[in-house]
Amino acid sequence: MVLWLTGLSGAGKTTLCKALWALLKPGLPELIVLDGDAVRQMMGHDLGHDEASRAKQVARLRALAKFLSDQGHIVLVAAVYTRPDLTAESRKAIRGFFQVYLDATLDTVKKRDTKGLYSAAQEGRTAHVVGVDIPWHPPADADLVVKTGVETAEQAARRIAAAVPRLARALEKA
Repeated sequence: MVLWLTGLSGAGKTTLCKALWALLKPGLPELIVLDGDAVRQMMGHDLGHDEASRAKQVARLRALAKFLSDQGHIVLVAAVYTRPDLTAESRKAIRGFFQVYLDATLDTVKKRDTKGLYSAAQEGRTAHVVGVDIPWHPPADADLVVKTGVETAEQAARRIAAAVPRLARALEKA
C-alpha cells in the first residue's frame, strides 16, 4: 500500500512521515519513506521546479512507490505537488493508494517558511513556488485530511494509522 501525504511546502509532510515512521516501523519492517526532496536529490536534481517538472517528479514518485508497494512494502510518500489528474493516475496505478492531505493555509506555511521559498518568491528571487505562482490544487477527494497545527505530528500519525486497517493492526500488536 501507499500513503501519499500532500500539502503545501511547510505543511508538515516530512515531519508527519517521520512521526509515522517512528510509530510504525518497529511493527512494520516493510515500511519505506519516499520524501519528494530526497528523491529529487537522489536523482541528481535533473528536474526544475516549474509545473511540468513537478508533474514529472510526481510520476517518478508514483513509479517508485508502485514498484516498492508491488513487492510488499508499505510506502509513505511526501510530495508537494498535486493535480486532480495526477492523483487519479496514482489511484488507478497503485493498489492500496491512500491520500492524506495536510491542510495548511498559505499564511501558515509562509510564517513557517522553513526553506525560505515563500520569502524568496515574495522578494522576486525565485519562481515556481506552489501556491504562489504555480496553482495549488487542494485534493477534493483525499482519504483523510489533517489540519496542520491542530494536533501534534505524533497525534496525527496515530489518527492516520487508526484510519488505515493494515496500519491499525500493526499498532494493536505494538
